Amino acid sequence: MQILPAIDLRGGKCVNLVQGIAEQETVFSDAPVEMALRWQAEGAEYLHLVDLDGAFQNESANLDIVGEIVDALEIPVQLGGGIRSMERLDTVLALGVDRAILGTVALKQPDFVKQACAKYDARIAVGIDAKDGMVATEGWLEVSQKSAVEFAQEMTDVQTLIYTDIKSDGMLKGPNVEATVDIINAVSADVIGSGGVTSLADIAALKGIGASGAIIGRALYTGDLTLNDAIAAAS
Repeated sequence: MQILPAIDLRGGKCVNLVQGIAEQETVFSDAPVEMALRWQAEGAEYLHLVDLDGAFQNESANLDIVGEIVDALEIPVQLGGGIRSMERLDTVLALGVDRAILGTVALKQPDFVKQACAKYDARIAVGIDAKDGMVATEGWLEVSQKSAVEFAQEMTDVQTLIYTDIKSDGMLKGPNVEATVDIINAVSADVIGSGGVTSLADIAALKGIGASGAIIGRALYTGDLTLNDAIAAAS
């Protein structure tokens, strides 16, 4: 199982939100490129980036920083947040991002996912962000009437899904393992678990249910978990 350190970008800074709430923000660094290099130096094999400005406002001031991170690193990077048009998708992947994560657009325009996968194949992932089992969109500000499991089953063109339980995210209380295993059992795609991963036991739990990866954010920044220990537990 792969460990993906997370860098959430907002206003050019490395931040973390609690349950995706914009007003509950902690700024961990104003030098996201340095932070990315730190995670690479500590053994990360893949980096997870979120463009929060893109997710909330559908306009991003962070793409230049994303490009700087990609250029500075030797490891691959995936990016989610506000990728809702082919133009933005082309721009993101042209920066050298290895994998683009589609969220809101995947739910609202499923044909767009088919077009994106036809064009970029495995470089397209879909992020399933759920609250009480239902898919949330627009930077988690809206909750749909579609269940996460049903949505996952519809994303048949995608090889990688990222499942995030919103209520767990940023809470340092562990991931929603039961909900994650429901997604894993429902699809043939690789499923990366996200939201609340805080301890070695959390990593063992996700590995035990067959998750292909675990995204870790706040716990790495607070020191509740070290990247070295996380990678060792995953492997």
